[in-house]
Amino acid sequence: MSTHENMTLHLKIWRQNGPDSKGHFEDHTMDEVNPHMSFLEMLDLLNERLMQNGKQPIEFDHDCREGICGSCNLVINGIPHGPEMRTAACQLHMRKFNDGETVTIEPWRAKAFPIIKDLVVDRDAFDRIQAAGGFVSTRTGSMVDANAIPISKEAADKSMDYAVCIGCGACVAACPNSSASLFTGAKIAQFAKLPQGAPERKRRVVAMVEQMEKEGFGDCSNYAECEAVCPVGISISAIAEMRKEYVKALF
Repeated sequence: MSTHENMTLHLKIWRQNGPDSKGHFEDHTMDEVNPHMSFLEMLDLLNERLMQNGKQPIEFDHDCREGICGSCNLVINGIPHGPEMRTAACQLHMRKFNDGETVTIEPWRAKAFPIIKDLVVDRDAFDRIQAAGGFVSTRTGSMVDANAIPISKEAADKSMDYAVCIGCGACVAACPNSSASLFTGAKIAQFAKLPQGAPERKRRVVAMVEQMEKEGFGDCSNYAECEAVCPVGISISAIAEMRKEYVKALF
């Protein structure tokens, strides 16, 4: 890890004009990289230099830059979101790399996430899984005091553990099968732990699992690579919860 004020990095960045175009790696050398920059700020600097030289900037996705939205979906040196555990790419700082290091930057690789351009992929498949049942539509009455809601602290805490999923897709990118089971499992499990989710429990899990399969994601083989790269630390217990809920719904 570098502590130098000025770093030099050699970047190998994936360039691709669209989902049907042939992609390739493009080499760039960045000098005077401040180790306190975030990874996305480093890419901003690269794009400024490219545009100053009349070249096309590199397309990459981002929004909040605070590790909340999950838009910064980059595979950095073969690891979704990069080398620092439980850290989204937008919160990864350049001090995690060494002066003179070669850094390879790629998009998510999954059939269900077609490349739009360069490092940007279409993650609408996650939205469609969510829309299939990842919500509570039954009326739960007017607002009541939090202490009056009949939910044990254990159940509420467990639900929140799953609800923190930001839907970035790192789990899919890391999985050898390109499975979306961790994402889908988290979205199902967060409601399965709450009484408000009970009325639609069976319909929810069947609809979301069927939509996940329809989108072309692979099956889960319990590699647990998804848990290892999740920027918010979702446990693979979410997948077990999903399977349990699915079996209950069918039988």
